[in-house]
Amino acid sequence: MNRTIKIDDLSIFYREEGQQNKETILFLHGNPTSSHMYKELMNLLKDKYHVIAPDYPGFGFSSRPITRQYEYSFDNISHTINQFIDKLELKKFYLFLQDYGGPIGFRIATQRPELIKGLIIQNANVYLEGLGEWALEIGEYMQNNDQEKLNEYKKHLVSLEGIKEQYITGTKNASLIDPSSYYLDYAFLQRPGAQEPFLTLFDNYGTNFEKYPAWQNYLKKHQPPTLLVWGTNDKFFSKPGGEAYTKDLKDVELHFFDGGHFMLEEYSSEVAQLIKKFISQ
Repeated sequence: MNRTIKIDDLSIFYREEGQQNKETILFLHGNPTSSHMYKELMNLLKDKYHVIAPDYPGFGFSSRPITRQYEYSFDNISHTINQFIDKLELKKFYLFLQDYGGPIGFRIATQRPELIKGLIIQNANVYLEGLGEWALEIGEYMQNNDQEKLNEYKKHLVSLEGIKEQYITGTKNASLIDPSSYYLDYAFLQRPGAQEPFLTLFDNYGTNFEKYPAWQNYLKKHQPPTLLVWGTNDKFFSKPGGEAYTKDLKDVELHFFDGGHFMLEEYSSEVAQLIKKFISQ
């Protein structure tokens, strides 16, 4: 079911399926997408679990206030999602994290570890190991203050070609990628005022790296049971980023797939089976 909830002056869109008396999984989406990326996986899990996926402010069908009205930072979006959790009265749940969902979810987990029953991680880094080719390219532009190349990259990032590239690159079978996924992301970014919040949050990504030690300490201290499903051909977060979780976690199950950044487009059925097995154990 598609729902909206008011948080401050924002309308937050979210997808919710299943029954509330079952185990809850909260899905936090990546970039440049929305809760739409989890639609198929949620459909495969809804009979067994209570599944919820919100769109962040500025993304998908949620409100997209201008930057003067809302601070598009990972800290502030995490604050909004914390309010979302409280509004829905979620007490304990599994957290599924991908891409931007990683830094948002780990902020929540470190602040409120009592809420987290376990983690399901798909291509979301909390270690410097595994920063892929595209991530290093962006980092080099930022480090060298090469604004011209950075602006060129941002222009590509919001183009249909750039968004499609994120979906197609590294896939085992590109014909399995539903074109409606990247066309929908592109359509969202063509709405009036949509690109400014998107690019503002992109510029804020560097604030996450200084938090890596705290997030690693959370893993080491609290040892949340963790299922890791990872597309090994991701140009942002490569395989070593997934393997690095074994440095701090004793109870972690790793599964690597011949896929890219959005590997759920190819492997939702396989991941659903792994989630069912993980939670049942």
